[in-house]
Amino acid sequence: MNVEVAQHNYAKSALQTLDIELEGLMALRRALEDSGLSRELGKAIRLFAATKGRIIVTGIGKSGHVARKIAATMCSTGSSALYLHPAEASHGDLGIIAKNDVVLAITWSGETSELGDIFSFCQRYGMPLVVATANENSTAARAADVCLKLPEVREACPNALAPTTSTTLQLVIGDALAVALIEARGFSSGDFRVFHPGGRLGAQLSTVAHVMGTGEAVPQVLDDATLMSATIEMNRKRYGCTAVVDDGGKLVGAFTDGDLRRCIAVYDLNDPIEPHMSRSPMAVDGAMLCSEALAIMNENAVSVLFVTEAEKLLGIVHMHDIVRLGLE
Repeated sequence: MNVEVAQHNYAKSALQTLDIELEGLMALRRALEDSGLSRELGKAIRLFAATKGRIIVTGIGKSGHVARKIAATMCSTGSSALYLHPAEASHGDLGIIAKNDVVLAITWSGETSELGDIFSFCQRYGMPLVVATANENSTAARAADVCLKLPEVREACPNALAPTTSTTLQLVIGDALAVALIEARGFSSGDFRVFHPGGRLGAQLSTVAHVMGTGEAVPQVLDDATLMSATIEMNRKRYGCTAVVDDGGKLVGAFTDGDLRRCIAVYDLNDPIEPHMSRSPMAVDGAMLCSEALAIMNENAVSVLFVTEAEKLLGIVHMHDIVRLGLE
């Protein structure tokens, strides 16, 4: 191994990279505090939020990779967006851009020739064009309806050539646009789950209503039922208990297999259920996150929760239903 390479302080190099990119982010912060970029950002958000079409994000090279990420973030947060490759656009994919769409172009220099056909198309058909660039006097900036002027910063690359700090700023301005759109559209955590149904994130955003048993799956008897009928109902279902409700469907009690074991040797199965049920059983709202319901189960050493609305029985959820989502 080369001794010089082996002894090189790569941690110092990494820290220097972070310092340079942090300088760039602080420059972007100062630019956003200025009325110019702040005003243009507001215009862009209003355009994106008001569009009846999609946000077409474009760029090439490293800016293209950033543009793909921005489009993906917007899609996952409720804004219809897609990435358009400039070269493909020039060979037929301009047809992707529809009447009500808005175009967002990412180009650090503002002189990316591959974007020319997209700019011409926007001008010809009146498509709003938003450009994020560090060069406010560039071809792209002049073509834009809204220009997000990014500060000129030094790259972290020791040769000041490889896009590093510049792409960090592009990513951050993309995140800023996406987050502002979340606020503009009133996008909630429930909406977020619609776009993230899979994986741990989807599980964390799942509510009790998504996994609870309803209708015929819910074990329940009236409060004038007998121990026998409650036992039969409990055995017909998979929850190891049955809800006890009044004539109006209000949850008034619960009868579990533990309750049955405690009374079967002493009492007649034709006895009424009411003296043997547990009154005021634990119940939650269907809008509660599954993670919160699981915490309640663990804290109270129960495996089942009833789901109610205005005290009326709606459903039932077992710990296993939640654990299957991937929560622990």
